[in-house]
Formats: sequence, C-alpha cells, structure tokens
Amino acid sequence: MALIIMEDCIGCDACLNECPNEAISNSADTDLEIYFINSNRCSECVGSFKESQCIDVCPVECITIDKNHIEFKEQLMEKFLSLKPL
Repeated sequence: MALIIMEDCIGCDACLNECPNEAISNSADTDLEIYFINSNRCSECVGSFKESQCIDVCPVECITIDKNHIEFKEQLMEKFLSLKPL
C-alpha cells in the first residue's frame, strides 16, 4: 500500500527528506503548503527501513495508508527494487 498525506498536513518539511524513494513532494496547488506522496514511488520504506520513515517523523500524524493503492510487502519490495534515483 502506498501512503497518503491527509489535509491536516502543516507543511513542516519533516517528511520530505526522510523518504528513500523521493516519493514526497510539494502539492501542485501552490495555495496549500502541504505535501503529497506519489504512489508509484512509495514502497512504505520496504527495502530501506523497518518502519515508514515519514510516519515516524510526522508531528501531526497526518500520514496514513492509502486504501486506494493496496499492495503487499512483496509488491512493495518489487517496486523498491525497480525504482531508480531521480
């Protein structure tokens, strides 16, 4: 499953540098100071860490599982292995 950043994001940047897959970026809507997670790049840190780093560092706990992108650990590992640095 990819993760999703909810609307209560405060734009603190804590998660931005924690993502090993560079899946987190600024919102396309410049009026909002929130981030979003690219589900094509998010492996929930499988292959890099035991826990999702963005969830661990979020001070407002606004990052959760995206139920629209359900994936199993094996799929997440495949995704991680297929990703190339940007």
